[in-house]
Amino acid sequence: MGKALPIMFQGTHSDAGKSVIVTAFCRIFAQDGYKTAPFKSQNMALNSYITIDGKEIGRAQGVQAEAAFIQATTDMNPILIKPNREYESQIVVHGKPYKNMEAGEYRKTFFSTGLKLIEESLTHLSHTFDRIVIEGAGSPAEINLNDRELVNMRVARMANAPVVLIGDIEKGGVFASLVGTLQLLEPEDHDRIIGVIINKFRGDVRLLEPGLKWFEEYTGKRVLGVIPYLPHLNIDAEDSVILSQYTSALNHEKEIDIAVIQYPKISNFTDVDPFFQEQDCHVRFITREEQLKQPDLVILPGSKNTLEDLQFLRESGIAQRLLDLYQKKRCYIFGICGGYQMLGSEIHDPDAVESPHRFMNALGLFPLTTTMTKEKTTMLSEGELVFNQKSFRVKGYEIHMGETNNKGDHEPFIQSSDRIDGCKTSNDQVIGTYFHGIFHNDSFRTEYLNTIRKRKGLPPIEDRISFNRLREEAFDRLAVHVRKHVDMDVIQQEMENFHQRSLPL
Repeated sequence: MGKALPIMFQGTHSDAGKSVIVTAFCRIFAQDGYKTAPFKSQNMALNSYITIDGKEIGRAQGVQAEAAFIQATTDMNPILIKPNREYESQIVVHGKPYKNMEAGEYRKTFFSTGLKLIEESLTHLSHTFDRIVIEGAGSPAEINLNDRELVNMRVARMANAPVVLIGDIEKGGVFASLVGTLQLLEPEDHDRIIGVIINKFRGDVRLLEPGLKWFEEYTGKRVLGVIPYLPHLNIDAEDSVILSQYTSALNHEKEIDIAVIQYPKISNFTDVDPFFQEQDCHVRFITREEQLKQPDLVILPGSKNTLEDLQFLRESGIAQRLLDLYQKKRCYIFGICGGYQMLGSEIHDPDAVESPHRFMNALGLFPLTTTMTKEKTTMLSEGELVFNQKSFRVKGYEIHMGETNNKGDHEPFIQSSDRIDGCKTSNDQVIGTYFHGIFHNDSFRTEYLNTIRKRKGLPPIEDRISFNRLREEAFDRLAVHVRKHVDMDVIQQEMENFHQRSLPL
């Protein structure tokens, strides 16, 4: 297909750690001097990443490209599936919305189109890079789907990639899941597996050695590594499956309590990641009114279905509780993207772009009217904002279907070179913006948190973390960890072997 040597990582199930291990290999190969690209043919995720040319891909592939020291392109994730309502998803092709489709329709009508897209992207990457690190999805042993799958063994065959199978020991039954997966594979695909990695191990690996020996004898496949669990890894989560690990309980040892509304179609919740690294912040994801309590800051994050998530806020009682907190000036409120739209007065969806609801009154904290449009805005953004009478230069990215108009006299939040964004109250208590990644701007985040501290009678913290520096350190830490616990020599040799077999005689 090209000069690149591919390697593919598949899992026995979702959330086995494929994305993180692919990230590690992207950094490892790049450190070793190879021009490296990540690839995931088809990603289902509500956490998105915007490429430099304003296209939308899965966030994991964007982060993996960063780990490889390159700019992400849509070839690295040509098909993105974004669930937006029951049984229906938005299909994003090369970074732009293609069509809303139900699962059965997608499987029946999109298969040939998808295959062609995948092959074209793989071909382009293989002629541009030295290494391609490919990520699968779910499990290759989902036999009810394999006749038309677009993301596991069919991609491995297309790329002629050796495959490493990953099992997550933290969930239990790792040997059963690895053996069962291997036994359900077709002979050709079984032979493509060069070995397995056992991920997220805790404890003394010597206790695992009898099982490792048995596995290799029983299956004839090598154990290429046992990777110990690596805590506090500051790398973006793939999707909302990770939210189950977050707490809704208060932590009284932390001075700033941040409540994040976890509505059913929450998206790009990684906007709050920097707060997890702050010494004085405790972040809670809440789904019920009684969990809200008395936070210092409430964040309404992005949503893939703003109207239905707004309905959830009302039906759960969170909306009324939030309005009570606002009226009593008990906390700061910050809305991002869909959360910003909810802070306005009205939301219209005349063409049912996101929802069958054509109109809904919003929370009414800003005199804003949002109308959903068929064209999606996707772009990298930057501008100047004023907060607490201080100016800050900020960067972010935008992904939204709606257009929002200010019908009153509330001042905008961010001034860009050619437009304004967002809205804020005169006392800065309530702020809304379309800028994802707003809290990744260290200087603004520092001022924002210190303003909350001042309100609580606490001294400021000036030496806060640099989130971008922490990310780079996390990539390097992950690479060192994986190098130490995985047989890189065998993997490199198998990549060479597969490449040699594909060369013409």
